[in-house]
Amino acid sequence: MSASPLKAGLIQQACTTNRDTNLDATCSAILQAAASGARLIVLQELFTNRYFCQSTCQKHFQLAEAIPGPTVEKLAALAAQLKVVIVTPIFERRAAGLYHNTAVVIETDGSIAGKYRKMHIPDDPGYHEKYYFTPGDLGFTPIDTSLGRLGILICWDQWFPEAARLMALAGAEILIYPTAIGWDPGDTPAEQARQLDAWQTIQRGHAIANALPLISCNRTGFEDAPENNRSGINFWGSSFICGPQGEILAQAPANESTLLLAEITPGNTELVRQTWPFLRDRRTDAYTGLAQILMAKHP
Repeated sequence: MSASPLKAGLIQQACTTNRDTNLDATCSAILQAAASGARLIVLQELFTNRYFCQSTCQKHFQLAEAIPGPTVEKLAALAAQLKVVIVTPIFERRAAGLYHNTAVVIETDGSIAGKYRKMHIPDDPGYHEKYYFTPGDLGFTPIDTSLGRLGILICWDQWFPEAARLMALAGAEILIYPTAIGWDPGDTPAEQARQLDAWQTIQRGHAIANALPLISCNRTGFEDAPENNRSGINFWGSSFICGPQGEILAQAPANESTLLLAEITPGNTELVRQTWPFLRDRRTDAYTGLAQILMAKHP
């Protein structure tokens, strides 16, 4: 990848229950990003709909699309028109009864450069993703584009240092995390602050440990959950772009739909790794325990 700066953009938005409204808002923001000079544009997790995984409901499988399908085809035409690379998350219908939480990377000519299927699938109150998504089977493999090798990971993946490391070892030049995460409205302000700080800190840690720039694109706004009698999720926005030493280059507000832009220089990775030679000093001969669920003995 060139050492010259690359202007990247991410689109943080609040979602409605209308797919076409959400997609139109995203396309308008993509046009604005391209007009502002962005060549790489990242969309948030499951951006075409509200976050349906708050409940388990069979009707939501109707939201899934094939790849290519209507959303990818529309964004592919836009990418070709604007000569930009777009990272677009999709609820993928792979086959009858088989679904994935997937990110598709669209090249500047509108072709599909590759896709990543979410590997870590949560099953927590308000995040019932195991009901909908089969764990990914494509591994932690960067996607080659005209702008460089993109290490795509999705939401829950962002808490696992192993995922970021494997992407880096496979040659990723940018780490990218489309996300849908927020607070339970019942959380105290202090707990909300701790969660948000932890979310940002661990991702900045991935950037630092691997000397890679990082793009994290979250959704914003409150989405209720009438189907499971929960109060809903207040998505905390706060999307950000940081450099290879974890330095914040741009930060979105918590509660506003935002087009966030920043210049990143993936070519700086080599210089940073010369200064902080974490990869040189890894003790791969002593890491065999990482493949185990638990090493310590507990009563």
